[in-house]
Amino acid sequence: MTDNTSAAEQTPRTPARHRLDGSMKRRRVLIGGAGVAAAGGLTAAGFASAATGTGSAEETAAVADATATTVCTLTAEVTEGPYSLPGALVREDIREDKEGFEVRYTFTVVDTDNDCAPLADALVEIWHCDALGEYSGFVGGNGHKEDDDGTFLRGGRMTDENGRCSIISIWPGHYVSRAVHVHMRVHTDVTLTDTSYTGGELVHTGQLFFDQDINTEVQATSPYSANTTKETLLANDGIYDDGGASSGLLTLTALGDSVSDGYKATLTVGVSTS
Repeated sequence: MTDNTSAAEQTPRTPARHRLDGSMKRRRVLIGGAGVAAAGGLTAAGFASAATGTGSAEETAAVADATATTVCTLTAEVTEGPYSLPGALVREDIREDKEGFEVRYTFTVVDTDNDCAPLADALVEIWHCDALGEYSGFVGGNGHKEDDDGTFLRGGRMTDENGRCSIISIWPGHYVSRAVHVHMRVHTDVTLTDTSYTGGELVHTGQLFFDQDINTEVQATSPYSANTTKETLLANDGIYDDGGASSGLLTLTALGDSVSDGYKATLTVGVSTS
């Protein structure tokens, strides 16, 4: 895949206390929507019903339709961008003291080399900018002055036996040349430390995206509205290719009546472990 990262993303200011991890392994991965959660088990159950004749004609047709939408389609990874840092903290809540609307992420990781079976004991890592478009470890890149501890809005969780993990954060802000997004990496075979991890193998590098209509309302609401830099719409982003869930578009469920109440965000991520 061509690296469409903007010039602004290619040349960030790198703080002395961090080194930028410039390596990126090229792998092929599947990113499915929330409806593909535990795709292997659901599809197998559907086939069993059809094969034994226990389901009605309508149920069999529904299984066929569902199966067609849950086929593991491999797509190319995208660039991790310039704002990655090594050694993410392993924690559920990555907000620290950052203001913004809560997002409760639930990811289901499946292994496309094992009939889309849930992938347990994988580290799902995410990072993104704050409401003003600033990344920890690189504060000032979007023109704002604030404290920078190098860890806010960064972290990861291990998947359970169902391949699932949850992470709590805030809705990201925006900055010039990119639509609002979140960066993601999935690692296998890591060794956990007291607060972080070492070693492991990187099996997925991707980015996550948000519904444009909801995002427009979010960005117009405080504290996001304090960011006066120009926003790039999802349709004009150089990384997102209008592929929906297959390109990292999150499934969102409102937590209340207002955008300020926050959202649940779900996605099934299929990776190749071979």
